[in-house]
Amino acid sequence: MTDFDPAERLRSFGPALRGIGRMLHSEHNAWIHAVATVAVIAAGGWVGITSGEWLAVALAIALVWVAEAMNTAIEALGDAISLERNPLIRQAKDIGAGAVLLAAIAALVVAAIVFVPRLLVGAG
Repeated sequence: MTDFDPAERLRSFGPALRGIGRMLHSEHNAWIHAVATVAVIAAGGWVGITSGEWLAVALAIALVWVAEAMNTAIEALGDAISLERNPLIRQAKDIGAGAVLLAAIAALVVAAIVFVPRLLVGAG
């Protein structure tokens, strides 16, 4: 077993940050997630959601970002394996995209639970 090296642990963040940067640079859906993230955080601050609601919103946002990152990784890996039509690669890509869709739907449900009651009170 090797000794724990804090500097080495810190350097290990480089590839992760590079991957996030590549995803933000190359994936149009990541841009949509970024805009939605900023909008939801702003809306949460504007309407004054509770700490429990912030927890739900933060987890929903994280779920969407993690799903998008994993889908991006699956797509890149599939393209690295073969650019020719391959039903198994297509299946993996479709399932990855489905995971992002499921995460986005879950995030919309959380947003509806948190924000709709406040909007209805404001409208009434």
